Amino acid sequence: MQEFRIIAKTFQGLEEVLAKELINLGANNVEIGRRMVAFTGDQEMLYKANFCTRTAVKILKPIKVFKATDADEVYEAAKKIDWSKYMDVHNTFLVDSVVFSENFRHSKFVAYRVKDAIADYWREKTGGDRPNVGISNPDLRINVHIAEEEVTISLDSSGESLHQRGYKTATVPAPINEVLAAGLILLTGWDGECDLIDPFCGSGTILIEAALIAQNVYPGVFRKEYAFEKWKDFDSALFDRIYNDDSQEREFEHKIYGYDINRQAVQIATDNVLNAGVKDVVSVEQRDFYEFEKPLDKAIMVTNPPYGDRITTDDIFELYETIGRILKRNFVGNDAWIISHHEELFDKIGFRPSTKFALFNGSLECEFRKYQIFDGSLRERREEGLDIKSDEDRQRNLKFKPHKRNEDGEWGGEQKTDDESHYFKSKPFKDNERRASSDEHEWKEKRGERHMRMFEAADEEEAEIINRHLGKWGDRKIHVKKDWDERDERRWDRGERRNDFRDERRNDFRDRKGDRFEHSERRDSDNRESRQAARKEFFAGQGGFKKSRGEKAFDEGRREFRDERRPRRDGERPDRKFDGQKRENRPFRDKKDKK
Repeated sequence: MQEFRIIAKTFQGLEEVLAKELINLGANNVEIGRRMVAFTGDQEMLYKANFCTRTAVKILKPIKVFKATDADEVYEAAKKIDWSKYMDVHNTFLVDSVVFSENFRHSKFVAYRVKDAIADYWREKTGGDRPNVGISNPDLRINVHIAEEEVTISLDSSGESLHQRGYKTATVPAPINEVLAAGLILLTGWDGECDLIDPFCGSGTILIEAALIAQNVYPGVFRKEYAFEKWKDFDSALFDRIYNDDSQEREFEHKIYGYDINRQAVQIATDNVLNAGVKDVVSVEQRDFYEFEKPLDKAIMVTNPPYGDRITTDDIFELYETIGRILKRNFVGNDAWIISHHEELFDKIGFRPSTKFALFNGSLECEFRKYQIFDGSLRERREEGLDIKSDEDRQRNLKFKPHKRNEDGEWGGEQKTDDESHYFKSKPFKDNERRASSDEHEWKEKRGERHMRMFEAADEEEAEIINRHLGKWGDRKIHVKKDWDERDERRWDRGERRNDFRDERRNDFRDRKGDRFEHSERRDSDNRESRQAARKEFFAGQGGFKKSRGEKAFDEGRREFRDERRPRRDGERPDRKFDGQKRENRPFRDKKDKK
């Protein structure tokens, strides 16, 4: 059969795992990109990529690659494709688009223009007839990918995402994706050589994917339909041969254990395990992690504990502290692999990881870490000449370490591809999730408590100042007042309130301005008129008295404030804002109103 180019889409961080799967299936010219792997193969390879891979989300067959700067150019290029090779006029079709380009602002508009091109192609060919758009279960799925000016139009051979295996009868809230679960297991290197444990099993996704890997059962056996089965060149006999081939399956001599504290989750996991046909090797039990017992045989732990999005902060911290404590007591001599979202939660475990992978669980930026549980301290292990990291682990750390950008702003190494026009950040966690030590965290908490007490005791003006300066030690971005210096910081640290030294700072500032005019006359004057007269006399030689923009704005705001808030006197022109209102019902009543 003739070979052609194929693209397999996956999740970020699983590209090399998918590439290894494709090579084992017989793919040629494998190239790793960002969230994708490109390769060449024939029709049989296309079917195998859909049926056999565990970490692929979509399998695409490109049919045209070209350059374009606007949607009209995409329309013209799409209209030139011979669509009669892929569909008939009575077939339904659906166009999906993914755009990473400054020239194309709206991905749906691109899909709309490609749809118009296909419809106009058939109108010209048939004299007016055109195929219809099928929203659900179309006969042909078309994918448009744009990276800057490079446009790729492909046929979607998978249909629905490949993570939808078909063995789940129900799920729990926030379940882990099947493709991600399989990728986690493959990243550990586990191949069924020992028991596997998931103490937070949820709906049993990790358990079932582990059982399929251990028995080498392809995930496609549960799938009801693929999009390529509706193509004009679909080879039914070839696909039946792939589907019915079970020569690669093997026996699994160990056991897979799953636990969860939630009774409903345990029931859902049990039903899913039964539906997947792996009940002989998977055991699900309702059990709290506090009751975790030491396994009798060697085992590996792969788990996805809660991240704290639906649990209080204190409870989630206590949970991760318990994970570290129980692993130290009841899992010595084994490896534990844990995926989580927050760096602070990893810190609560109390172990130093030997391997780390940056991954995404949905939209959450996560890390997948390996902990080797051993007796004694790390120093004792090193003194005994025992290294907790293997050579394979070191290679993994280097291999999966995010690349840095070169001088042109592009990513180095083999990660630079045309699949995406934006790049993954080198840091696996957000900047505002600070990696503070326990001492520093405690120090910040104490300081924050003192600041909050001062905040509650201050008036509105002081509250604004305090809120501005709290950001110097917190996560908020603030603009520090220009006259705030190191001396004030020291006084602030000692707990002094702002108004204790606010007037002093203002007077110092006025003294520095004293050379501009006779400020001694201002101090000696008893009334406002004499002070203004002294200032006007000073500015007389400079072309007259002038106010700065800030002074003018202040005077204007002061007049508006005075006119709006003071009560109306007898015989005075009524205030339009408060006209017709009783004095008791007027807003902004304060001490000045009562005088």
